[in-house]
This record gives sequence, structure tokens and C-alpha cells, in this order.
Amino acid sequence: MSIILYIFCGIILTFWVIGKRRRKKIVDLLHAYVYGRWTNKYVHTLIHRIFPRLKPEGKKYWSDHYHGKVLTPELAEALITHDHDGHVHDLEQIIPYPHARKLILKGPPDVAVFDCACRHAREAPCQPIQVCMVVGKPFVEFILKNHKSARRLTQTEAVELLKAEYERGHLHSAWFKDAMGDRFYAICNCCKCCCGGIEAMVKYDSPMMASSGYMAVVDEEVCSACETCADVCPFNAVQVSDAASVNWDACMGCGVCEGQCPTGAMSLRLDEQKGIPMDVRLLG
Repeated sequence: MSIILYIFCGIILTFWVIGKRRRKKIVDLLHAYVYGRWTNKYVHTLIHRIFPRLKPEGKKYWSDHYHGKVLTPELAEALITHDHDGHVHDLEQIIPYPHARKLILKGPPDVAVFDCACRHAREAPCQPIQVCMVVGKPFVEFILKNHKSARRLTQTEAVELLKAEYERGHLHSAWFKDAMGDRFYAICNCCKCCCGGIEAMVKYDSPMMASSGYMAVVDEEVCSACETCADVCPFNAVQVSDAASVNWDACMGCGVCEGQCPTGAMSLRLDEQKGIPMDVRLLG
């Protein structure tokens, strides 16, 4: 028997002896390392190989362990600019998933930006590519060490990036993953044509993103029926005839239509049936 086989058997035996909880912790650490170190390959595999083959139960399992919360521009900026430590209560009402729901508030937060893995997974990605924001320790230090494109952002630079992406018609979302300490670790600023989370929901019917807690509404007297809102909506929630109308079930309250509407006919309103916003100004 070769030395490699002895080592392999030793690893298997060790995993069997140490117990289920410790095994999960080790697997999660390995998973987190692979995800953080080779993010582009991970996401490319997820978008192009895994989601197209998932059955409904597989989609639910994946979304439970790796999911996002849609943010309005104001909520995204609040995550970056909060200046105090805090403790979050009742997060299950904000993030309706059974796993990966911790929100650790440390203010002001460390922020780094690096190339968006979703855009890297496309043949002709939207620009700019460097828009994926990692928030908090130890994620920021790991990304800075392992991604050549990564750079640390000041609070002002992070807010400016958020605003620039919003003006381009891109949405913000906070992401949670069980392998990443069961917690919030990143803000995605992506577009409807590149975002893997949006594609998972719209194309593969995988519930990976939770509503912001807001609903887009139309002022029909102001609406010019130009169809801009329908073109930019990431979730195909807007239809236009004599005026725009919004499909309640499909709308995620991202605010892209509001930001792109040339007449100001679109706005966001709180909708308690859509869930509770992830507003750190009211938490802790």
C-alpha cells in the first residue's frame, strides 16, 4: 500500500473520529478558502454548470446556504457608513433563510473592492468589473492578500462606488454564505445581464435573493410609457401599455427603475408584506 493511500485513509479516519460538528467546521473552512481564493472559477462553475442542472430541492438547498438581500441605495450606503458596533435582533425576519444570517456590525467597517466574479463569468461583461465589495474582518484581509485586483476603500470611496453603480442602473445586494462564518460578508453591485443571483432567480427559478422590503409604484399621471423601466428592471417585474405597471410578486424593490426613470414616475414604498428592510440604522 502506497504512502498516499495511507495518508488518505488517515484523513478519512480522522474525519470519522472528530465528530460531525468538527467535520462541518473543517469542511466550511476549506469551502470558504476555495470560494475566497478562486472566486471567479467558483462563480463561473455555479452559473454555467450547477444552476442549469439543479432540481427544485437543490435550488432550495443552495439558496438556504448562499443568498442575498436586495438593498435600496440608501440601505447599501448605510451599511458602509455606520460608525458603531451593534447587535442584530430578529434577523430571521430580515433574511428569510434558515442558514447564514449573522450580521456583525463593526463600525466603521473595513471595505475592499475586487473584480466581480459574475462579470468575469461572461464573454462580454459590463464595465467596470471592479465593483464587488467585501466588508469586515477577516474577509477584507484575505481578499487583499489573494486577489491582485483587490484594493482597500475608504468610506468615501465606497459610497462613491455605490452611487456610480446606481447611476449605471445596477442593483445593490448584501450577501450571506454559511461557509463564510454564517454571516454577511459582501455587497454586490451588479447588472441584470451579468449577476449570477439574478440569473438564478429569473432563468432558473432559484430563490437566492430576498426582497428589500420595498415595492416599486407608478405615478400614472407622470408616466410617459417610454418603457425605460421595463428595459432596466432586473426581475422582469414591469410591463408597459398606456402606462407602466408593476408585478407585485416579481418586484424585489431594488430601486433600479426609480433611478433610471426619465420622468420621475417610479418610486419605492415600504411594503410590510415584502419583508423587513435590512436597515442597519435601526439595528443594534
